[in-house]
Amino acid sequence: MDRDELAAWLRLSLTPGVGNGAARRLLAAFGLPQAVFAQTEGAWQSCVTVAQARALAAVPEGLDALLEQTWQWLQADAEPARAIVTLGDAAYPPALLATEDPPLLLYLLGAPQFVRGRPFAPPRCLAMVGSRNPTAQGADHARQFARALRAAGLTIVSGLALGVDAAAHEGALQGPPDPATPATIAVVGTGLDRVYPRANKELAHRIARHGLLVSEYPLGTPPLAANFPKRNRIISGLSQGTLVVEAALASGSLITARLAAEQGREVFAIPGSIHAPQSRGCHALLRQGAKLVETAQDVLEELRLPAAEQVPASDAPPPAAPAHQEVLDALGFDPLGLDALVARTGLPAATLQVRLLELELDGQVARLPGGLFQRVGSA
Repeated sequence: MDRDELAAWLRLSLTPGVGNGAARRLLAAFGLPQAVFAQTEGAWQSCVTVAQARALAAVPEGLDALLEQTWQWLQADAEPARAIVTLGDAAYPPALLATEDPPLLLYLLGAPQFVRGRPFAPPRCLAMVGSRNPTAQGADHARQFARALRAAGLTIVSGLALGVDAAAHEGALQGPPDPATPATIAVVGTGLDRVYPRANKELAHRIARHGLLVSEYPLGTPPLAANFPKRNRIISGLSQGTLVVEAALASGSLITARLAAEQGREVFAIPGSIHAPQSRGCHALLRQGAKLVETAQDVLEELRLPAAEQVPASDAPPPAAPAHQEVLDALGFDPLGLDALVARTGLPAATLQVRLLELELDGQVARLPGGLFQRVGSA
């Protein structure tokens, strides 16, 4: 892409009041953006409204500065590699192109072999999403499912958010790198010249070394709240299916699941405790027809893919001593308070507090808000 072509794509994408739908109608009628802007207002009105045609006639404010910034970003001779894939490129992801609202531009940042090749063909992708505040069990599920599914050849797609998203990216990165396919793809809601949330900066750098960061937003775009639900259509659109690990009823993950269903993709959900708010969104999806998932193999069978290798849990806790095992057996896998645990075991509260602390330090029990404890296990 030369500088003039980039300028035309940026102008089309930045024109106020001209969304993706109107832009696609213009492209279908006139060809590439440079040909679009060679037309008259009257010609544009065959595809868009009078107000939109008037907006197209004006150069968007800040276009020259953004063009210079973007051109310099693309020309940087450094890793990770950078690219922009447009709706008219052969490298545009076919799965996303088949959705109702594909973005005009995709900004890519990542390993050179993926950015400079055809990163979206033929990788098989699975979206993994969930709560930003998962239980310890939920975060562990995300890591272990992502690791197992990546080992089976899937690229894990998520949104780089805190919680389940971050755990899914981390799990996908735990296996040996495959130079042929990205380990994981992070679809973000900002420009690719910034990382949000900042707590995931190191994770974003690791993804850029072994996978891809993707955004439809221009460089410099801050983390605006409206952008994150919108980018979810890209997460689901790139993927053969979406696995929801944990989600409250008001979770943005349910938006991704709904979009996946509307796009004709599979929706999977991991069930959880009936007492855990983070499980209620998954249970709602299951009632609506999502596929119940207990193992990575359940996902692979539904997608008609080869069986997953047995992946050992690198962070599995050591076997519990008999006294501790008694506490774990009484705790079960639902969140439980100290008083209820005293009633189940008959042990003094002081003794239980000591054992729970030891189990917490061993990574076998998680302390939850509200004075609750939950057993931690691998998926």
